[in-house]
Amino acid sequence: MINGADVTATGLFVEHFQKYNTVWNGNGGTTILYQNELPYDPPTQADWMNGKVEGYAGYKVGDKVKTHQLYGAGVYVFNQNNPSIHTENGFEVPQKPGVQLHHIMTVNLSAGVIDHVVNGVGDAADTTKVGVPVYVSQYPAVP
Repeated sequence: MINGADVTATGLFVEHFQKYNTVWNGNGGTTILYQNELPYDPPTQADWMNGKVEGYAGYKVGDKVKTHQLYGAGVYVFNQNNPSIHTENGFEVPQKPGVQLHHIMTVNLSAGVIDHVVNGVGDAADTTKVGVPVYVSQYPAVP
């Protein structure tokens, strides 16, 4: 959890935490290179719910954050204990002009599904694409 303002992280690796793996609450933050593997072992989809949302994003920018930059990031899924489990988004961010993600991806390592890369955008990282990254080059998209 990053709560300070104007923090820069380079080479941030966070793996297998239950619920959100990284939560960035500070304004003016920048991450350059982020890697995350979601937890391997949620027993059921009911256990891996965030209210009505399926699962928890690997990287979440807090709803009150006004400015944040993320460059080069990947969230991976390998739900080895229950391959039918879904996670709605690899990344979850507030929709504000100052919050921008660049070159992000999700990857299925052989079990489970990430339905979207970020905030409902991007294809599913599912078992039809094992080991194949699903990319979003810019979020929000530049017109």
